[in-house]
Amino acid sequence: MNPNSIKTTCPYCGVGCGIEATVLDAGQHIVSIKGDDQHPANFGKLCSKGATLGDTVSLENRLLYPEINGQRSDWDSALTLVAQRFNRIIAEHGPDAVAFYVSGQLLTEDYYVANKLMKGFIGSANIDTNSRLCMSSAVTGYKRAFGADMVPCSYEDLEQAKLIVLVGSNAAWCHPIAFQRIRRAKEQNPALKVVVIDPRMTSSCDIADLHLAIKPGMDGLLFNGLLAYLAETDTLDQDFINTHCVGFAESLAAAQASAGDFAQLAANCGLATHDLAQLFAWFASTSKVVTVYSQGINQSSSGSDKCNAIINCHLASGKIGKPGSGPFSFTGQPNAMGGREVGGLANTLAAHMDLENPLHVDRVGRFWGSDRVANQQGLKAVDLFDAIAAGSIKAVWIIATNPVASMPDADKVKRALQQCEFVVVSDCIANTDTIALAQVKLPASGWGEKDGTVTNLERRISRQRPIFNPYGEARPDWWIISQVASRMGFAGFAYQTSADIFREHAALSGFENNSEYGKRGFDISAFADIEQDQYDALPPIQWPVTKTSSAGSVRLFGDGQFYTDTGKARFMAIVPRGPVNQPDIDYPFILNTGRLRDQWHTMTRTALAAKLNSHRPEPLVEIHPDDATRLGLKHLGLAQIKSHWGEMLARVDITLSQQPGSLFVPMHWTAQLSSLGRVNALVNPVVDPLSGQPESKQTPVSIEVWQPKWQALVLSRQPLDIRGCEYQVKIKGDGFWRYQLAGQTTIADLPNWSRANFPGCSEEADDLLEFRDIDVGDYRLARLQAQQLSTYVFITNKGELPEPGWLCSLFAKTELNRKERLSLLSGLPPQGEIEVGRTVCSCFSVGEKTILQAIKTHQLASVADIGSCLSAGTGCGSCVSELKSLLDSAKN
Repeated sequence: MNPNSIKTTCPYCGVGCGIEATVLDAGQHIVSIKGDDQHPANFGKLCSKGATLGDTVSLENRLLYPEINGQRSDWDSALTLVAQRFNRIIAEHGPDAVAFYVSGQLLTEDYYVANKLMKGFIGSANIDTNSRLCMSSAVTGYKRAFGADMVPCSYEDLEQAKLIVLVGSNAAWCHPIAFQRIRRAKEQNPALKVVVIDPRMTSSCDIADLHLAIKPGMDGLLFNGLLAYLAETDTLDQDFINTHCVGFAESLAAAQASAGDFAQLAANCGLATHDLAQLFAWFASTSKVVTVYSQGINQSSSGSDKCNAIINCHLASGKIGKPGSGPFSFTGQPNAMGGREVGGLANTLAAHMDLENPLHVDRVGRFWGSDRVANQQGLKAVDLFDAIAAGSIKAVWIIATNPVASMPDADKVKRALQQCEFVVVSDCIANTDTIALAQVKLPASGWGEKDGTVTNLERRISRQRPIFNPYGEARPDWWIISQVASRMGFAGFAYQTSADIFREHAALSGFENNSEYGKRGFDISAFADIEQDQYDALPPIQWPVTKTSSAGSVRLFGDGQFYTDTGKARFMAIVPRGPVNQPDIDYPFILNTGRLRDQWHTMTRTALAAKLNSHRPEPLVEIHPDDATRLGLKHLGLAQIKSHWGEMLARVDITLSQQPGSLFVPMHWTAQLSSLGRVNALVNPVVDPLSGQPESKQTPVSIEVWQPKWQALVLSRQPLDIRGCEYQVKIKGDGFWRYQLAGQTTIADLPNWSRANFPGCSEEADDLLEFRDIDVGDYRLARLQAQQLSTYVFITNKGELPEPGWLCSLFAKTELNRKERLSLLSGLPPQGEIEVGRTVCSCFSVGEKTILQAIKTHQLASVADIGSCLSAGTGCGSCVSELKSLLDSAKN
């Protein structure tokens, strides 16, 4: 390790990859990023997002100072105002009139202090988190089955398994480094079988021995059918069931009743009988099975039941607590697990204790020194924002999240915050859809400045260490929360460092955690007395970590002991339910939402990295060719999508990976980067009645052609404020900004409209190239300054826009040659130059047409050949499935 480098942890998905960051220029905040080859989560590997973290630590779009009502303020004034307003509202309306909405982006120490303030001293459980949107059904499933929210597996189990079932998980894009471990395990052991259960044919299908394109929403029925099959074929682990479980007979009866005969089960799941039979036979006959599940399971109005249907099958076959076996939920966020540890959800208490257990409430109250500890569940996310809309919650503090973009029925959330009496937002970002509605803005430290811990999806605690000092007046979230708590008059928040908080968190996990008071699964009491230097050097470790298991715990339940009242695992009787809102004549399609390979949440960080913006640069909707033909939709044309709750515009992607009758739209775009690209404005706000998790995968929608009268491609070295177009997407490039525009209102005077929107492009400007075809309605403009391309505009009424790759590459040149200048107005590269096409490999910025040309010219026959020739596919590996598709298309 470089002595000047710092080991820290990636802030993106729940894989929790270790990073080695080396500061090259502290003043300019230039840092080199590489994977930590000693971190057990990734062993040096990074995905495209993690590898470009160095591009995201600039001052661009940073919130640097406190603001009150849009005016710069100071910390004392802002913190005092927040404390006074909260105290006044509590005094007038009670503690439930205030709420916190926090985030899986917080460090555990931040999360702990927020939860302590709200539940322990304000005395309300109205604190929920955006983790509600991604993993709360998994929490409910684990707690019902095991008596505790405990993920039993580790990454090692993926490498030791003989069958891996990916259900509702496109791990290739959403958890890339964990997926690469599965890929390598399969390469090293060709006998390892991989099954993908997903309505879409995703990139994860690249390594699948079997893809079950299940009917959306039928996963619970499938796993009920599997449980019935295990009983019918006498492949149950009866000894395990009898010794370590309760409730099996009721669960089996419910499974048999719902599944029916095998042919009926397959038909109801939308699957071929031989494919379903193959999965069941492999599961029943394979000794080591890991079932990986994620948002496709969790984001459902019956997500908790689906989780338990999966767990039932593992319990019934004894495939749990053993190497290479178990139900393994893949968490979406970097510290959703840490938030679960400290009770960050509205229905949990700190250290895996329960709000509605008087003994737990008393214990936490004695530990914190408070007689105000909340003793009933608070409002979960959707209900919380409904209460803001209704006026019963009068003040809300939103920390490190963007609910106006990420919540279902997002326009309702926006309206709720617009009329809320007092909105406080802590964030490191200056401009988001949510912070725009805040009366008080509090600048928080961003990644690279934070100091604390996170817990990944295999229960591994890792350190996030600061690379730089905080920018401007930014401060750690735990400090901000503690300062407000103290100003509200509460003791117990005089923390000096994040290590102080970690010690307290660890001590609480072990407080009265023994056989006399009741054993709890979450226990890191070995760290209760950790010194500052030990905390600074803390290596990655999996909990539980106690004085008797100081090296941590690789997997759980190997002894067959669980955390229920009986010490036995509970089978749950599952009655499968379909989505609450079904397609109808007005909204005949099922909308599925999810993540892209190169973007994260609402793009406040990833959109700063130019490399990450070129793979899928615009909001898109995937649709099956038959549906597209029937509706007259064209590939790369524009479509309008509507639901009962909202509408959006998106670029059409016609693909066989999508089932007929279903659509897929990414979740990432916000009003900051697109005019009508917020998909969560469409998503129904229906939730699982147990977990409160929204049904984000199944919203009935309609789709139709959105025909603009004109479209435009605009490139500029400076960001622009463009007016007068319904469709607008802003994309950051390397040294320029790219805008995709379209409108349904005719522009009568294109030159004047262009000059009004693009500064410096007046008739008197030097080096201005201009072309107009009055009959066709095409207009092109290029402005050069000091021989460099400064602004480029291509507007067309009837034709197609040029591919942007070659044009974008011109911004890297200090001087354009004659051929390039002559080619500008056509939008086509000079003869002999090849348009690179859309980016396929973000790690090395390799385009589709470059790859196809190389395949043809060099007769490349494999992904390895492409890697040797162009480096594509040799980075994070997330583009391998696309490379294979290009090889197949070249052969045809």
